[in-house]
Order: sequence, then structure tokens, then C-alpha cells
Amino acid sequence: MMARVRWVGGVIVALLLMCLATVDALAKATYACPYSMAQTYSAALRLLRVDNGFAVTERDPDAAYILFEYASRESGNRVTPGAIEIVPSGDSVMVIVKLPQMPRYHEEVLLDGLKRKLETEYGEPPKKAKPKPEPAPAPSGSADAGTGSRPGGGR
Repeated sequence: MMARVRWVGGVIVALLLMCLATVDALAKATYACPYSMAQTYSAALRLLRVDNGFAVTERDPDAAYILFEYASRESGNRVTPGAIEIVPSGDSVMVIVKLPQMPRYHEEVLLDGLKRKLETEYGEPPKKAKPKPEPAPAPSGSADAGTGSRPGGGR
């Protein structure tokens, strides 16, 4: 009986650990950026290399991604892998920051730094063009359509 309880307890612990590992793998922070892909990519690269001194391990401006080694003040000498992806999304670009071995707020801190850098270096984000209103539909039916008169001539 006791062996069965230990076995069930072990299975439960293993399932919990698997769930936690899955949550870490899905960790990421996103930002709908109004700047161009080229502006966002170059600002992200400068943020990583110049401002934070992180080693960039791989980058591709055409595919718009940067892989880097992330180190925070909290973790001492511990270095973890990170990634920034920039994906076109309509009028803007979507910036995705992934630091799967770190708490989510580290990703948010990098995104906040990128937002400040873009505004500092490129000014206010470009204004989106307002969509043109669709023309009003042409009146249909009788000649007095749209005049406000009631059928039958009553007031």
C-alpha cells in the first residue's frame, strides 16, 4: 500500500514538473511596434550590443531575428540564451522577446528599453493613416425616399 502511494505521488510530481517546463518554454513578451522593420531591427541590435553589452550569437536582418546571450544583474555570471524576432503585422511590426530560462519580467524590461530607444532615436512613432470613409449608399425605392414623409401623406 505504501509503495503505491509513493508511486502515485511520484507520478503527480513528475506531471507538475512537466507542466512547469511547458510554461517556461512558452514564455515570451510581445509588442506591436509602429516603427518600420528596419528601424526596429537596428534599434534592437544596438540595444543588445551597445547599451547592454550582450554577446550576439546569431543575427539575420532579412529574417529579422537576433539570438543573444542574456545576463542580468540578479543572476551574477549566469548567462542564458535569448531571442528577439521582428515580424510584419499590417501597419506595424510585432516584436517578440524570448528569454525562456528567465522570469517574464526580464522580457518586459527589454521591450520597455526598446520602446524608449525607438522614441529617443526616431522621435514620435509615425501616425497611422485614417481609413477613408465609405461613400453613403445611394437611395433606393421611390423618388421621395429619404425626404422624411410618411406613406399616406399623414403627419
